[in-house]
Amino acid sequence: MLRHLPNLITALRIALVVPLCLLILAQRWPQALLVAALAGVSDALDGLLAKRFGWQSWVGGMLDPLADKLLLIAAFVTLAIVGAIPMWLSALVVGRDLVIVAGAIAYHALIGRFDAAPTRLSKWTTVVQIVFVLYELQRLAGWLPEIDGLNRPLIVLTAVLTIASGLHYVIVWGRRADVQRRRSP
Repeated sequence: MLRHLPNLITALRIALVVPLCLLILAQRWPQALLVAALAGVSDALDGLLAKRFGWQSWVGGMLDPLADKLLLIAAFVTLAIVGAIPMWLSALVVGRDLVIVAGAIAYHALIGRFDAAPTRLSKWTTVVQIVFVLYELQRLAGWLPEIDGLNRPLIVLTAVLTIASGLHYVIVWGRRADVQRRRSP
């Protein structure tokens, strides 16, 4: 029974999407930051439990990145809606994830089952996106002084890594699909 604990924690993290959106839309920044931090802690905890006790599963391997993506997309979209971040950056983050999901669905339908193993670049992109959202929420909550010149480089870094990671996925999975197609009669 305990082996399902990481997946339960991940499911609870998915359930935090709605409160996070509502808090950002209401511009209740400290509470939104608390929910985002709780999501981050739950992400670390489910990963630690899964690895420490060997409770990793295919379902968990799919749910964990889905939870991360849902939370990040929700944060980027709602922050853009309230005007806290540029709408184009939100569109870029959402667009990248739509390309990845569409590619995964196409790969599964045309080639076969795959394991959602994030690349190193994808992991760095996720880390930078999380740092950006947490920075923005802390700034908006008044917990961080606005540092002149820091916001623009964070936006640029987030955008560049998001684009690079999206292109990387298209290239890597396109090559894998091509190799699999050539092997199949």
